Amino acid sequence: MIESGTRIAIPARRGKAARVREGQVITVINTHGQQVVDTWAFSARDLTEFMSMEHSRAAMEKIIPEAGDVFVTNRRRPVLQVIGDTTPGIHDTLIAACDRYRYELLGCREYHDNCTDNLVAALRELGEVPPEIPSPLNLFMNIPVAGGRYVSFQPPVCAAGQYIALRARMDLIIAFSACPQDLLPINGVARTPTEAHFTVV
Repeated sequence: MIESGTRIAIPARRGKAARVREGQVITVINTHGQQVVDTWAFSARDLTEFMSMEHSRAAMEKIIPEAGDVFVTNRRRPVLQVIGDTTPGIHDTLIAACDRYRYELLGCREYHDNCTDNLVAALRELGEVPPEIPSPLNLFMNIPVAGGRYVSFQPPVCAAGQYIALRARMDLIIAFSACPQDLLPINGVARTPTEAHFTVV
């Protein structure tokens, strides 16, 4: 367990995970602005129960969360609640984590850092193995839906230092990836992934 209030770095293009107790608040900071942070939460007691975007969209009846909304697990139990957001409120619940196959489709011929591998590495640091790769909550990611049908990949609209605060609704493991996407403007028009930070209090 990390010390309460400690500011933890999510290194650029890498992942980080931490154990969190029910009731604690996780604040995810877009330190430099324009950085997407893929976010997962697993029940500390059973990693086969995890935050599910599919179940959460049904529970919230929306695709973009706002303060007060509760994310649920694949067993429909509350896992994280949004309690504050200083960003313009644009986050994504639709897009899967990037992986080696995504970058191959984008033309990569060599290994490219990716959020899927970052999740595995972050949990490994805690001695854990994810039973599968759930679809993440993509904090700060800007995926507009046009005409109720078409999605596009746009730069984030948040500024440096803005944050979202999430309250743990169960004992959990929180995991993050500072998305390494540099072939599309997911992390800004400069396409340069940067570090982010989080605290737990």
